[in-house]
Amino acid sequence: QGEGGEWGGGLVQAGGSLTLSCSACGGEVVGYVMSWFRKAPGKEREFVAGINWLEGGTWVADSVEDRFTISRESAQNTLYLPMNSLKPEDTDVYTCAYSMSEGTDFDDEDGMDDWGKGPMVTVSS
Repeated sequence: QGEGGEWGGGLVQAGGSLTLSCSACGGEVVGYVMSWFRKAPGKEREFVAGINWLEGGTWVADSVEDRFTISRESAQNTLYLPMNSLKPEDTDVYTCAYSMSEGTDFDDEDGMDDWGKGPMVTVSS
């Protein structure tokens, strides 16, 4: 079994788009809830978006809901975060996390069982 990972980060100009991807470790579905968080140096971690892996229900943070979406490809055990109309304030390290507990809220950091290392997204003005 291989390890999971995240990719898709990089440098983009303001107004541009990126899609982040996160694969489940070993190719298996690892949780009921999978979420994206982001954190900039010196700032608190911020919830971005989450999805119920089995049912497909999603929630996107108010701060980005008009620009970001979240989706999953169950057959490939991959989580996506398409980001459009990026702004310099979106510059952060983005991390996917999952919870094995069915009742975990999408934005419950303490409820997550494991975290990825996160791709860096840099948006230039």
